[in-house]
Amino acid sequence: MSEKMLELKDLHKTYQTKRGEVQYEALKGISFDAYEGDFIAIMGESGSGKTTTLNIIASLDTATMGNVVIGGTDISKMGNKEICRFRREKLGFVFQDFNLLNYFTVKDNIAFPMVLLNKSKKEIDERVNELSEKTGITKLLNKYPYEISGGEKQRTAVARALVCRPTLLLADEPTGALDSKNSDQLMDLFKTFNNLGQTIIMVTHSVKSASKAKKVLFLKDGVIGATLEKETATDEEFENEIANFLYSVRK
Repeated sequence: MSEKMLELKDLHKTYQTKRGEVQYEALKGISFDAYEGDFIAIMGESGSGKTTTLNIIASLDTATMGNVVIGGTDISKMGNKEICRFRREKLGFVFQDFNLLNYFTVKDNIAFPMVLLNKSKKEIDERVNELSEKTGITKLLNKYPYEISGGEKQRTAVARALVCRPTLLLADEPTGALDSKNSDQLMDLFKTFNNLGQTIIMVTHSVKSASKAKKVLFLKDGVIGATLEKETATDEEFENEIANFLYSVRK
């Protein structure tokens, strides 16, 4: 059986006013597991809790109640210093707006997480070259982010996210700033790395992007309202299944 990479246990998140009064209950008991090689898409309308869930997994936010266990480590019990190091070593991030450093070259952007972990130049160069080949950006390594396209920026961001061989790749609306051609290319890249064993958790509004995942969780009002499993369906069949489900719940 595959190794369990992520376990969410009864996550609650309540935002409060300065006086301590409950202002908004974003999560009302989210629980799910992800195993090595899983590719899970999280969908839901604005305010459903999907981004809050991802931020808590990413240790960018903390739950009011519940536990987050990543690779057997309960990050809910970590202090700030531990969390920062854990995030650098075990988590990779892909954001909608790329979050690249404009005055670093593409190569330096990819290498930066390994530099922070004091890896050797030889190890960094080998890993950057390996990932630039897999993401198709080898010819761009000496360019700067402002010199390349949105699709190329996002492929750079994917290489950077994977450079430290993270336990989880976390993606927040990764195709949100891309046109349809680049969106398709990015999701094919996600599938390629997933097929190599990378566990991926992705928040998306896009039915087509979600169809590349193996499982889709639908959040509504801070809880998981439904789950669809891809099983033996093709991407196209799964896309239709997701679209039909969303249509049925919006009627």
